[in-house]
Amino acid sequence: MEIVESSEFVRDAVGRISAAAKAVEGREFRLSLCGGSTPRAIYEALAEVDLDWARVLVTFGDERPVPPDHADSNFRMAREALLDRVPIPEGNVLRMKGELDPAAAAAECEGELRGRADGGTFRHDLVLLGMGEDGHTASLFPGTAALDETERWVVANEVPQMGTTRITFTYPLLNAAHEVLFLVTGEKKRAIVEEVERGGSPYPVAEVAPEGGRVTWLLG
Repeated sequence: MEIVESSEFVRDAVGRISAAAKAVEGREFRLSLCGGSTPRAIYEALAEVDLDWARVLVTFGDERPVPPDHADSNFRMAREALLDRVPIPEGNVLRMKGELDPAAAAAECEGELRGRADGGTFRHDLVLLGMGEDGHTASLFPGTAALDETERWVVANEVPQMGTTRITFTYPLLNAAHEVLFLVTGEKKRAIVEEVERGGSPYPVAEVAPEGGRVTWLLG
């Protein structure tokens, strides 16, 4: 686990994403995007970077139960900020279909990932994640059932404290990644990061620890 304090948060995030993409040769670069307000500026800046988008495969760590054109859709935000502005093939964007029943959407997303895993484990090259002030990441909220999932890669997760059900990646998929980059801004969240660094933290973010992979916290 590495913690990086950044005075040039967007620039540093874009640099790390583009470097990870350029380091992968001879195959597709598997990138998972996160939602929320923090990454929008990063995605907008990333759209200006010269990458071989034809070999980039994009997934999403979670989604709300809304259509893809809804203001709350993580996909819509990423599409407006990044995907519509770069030459990425439509088939290279694997969105979670928030307009479906959440369980059906989760099953369909997992099926797509397993179809690309050739019977093994789907490994992202880089997973971007945020963190809420309650220590959640993706849609792995404190006290929810998805925290205990050990086999499924994508599940519908009821979140009573939010009054909704979200679609989310689970720890088995997140912890198969080669690299995870947390994008965190705001003073209120720093105490949680420090607690995770010390170990023994009860927050959901603390369980994101890829075996054989790397976790970096970029703090803006």
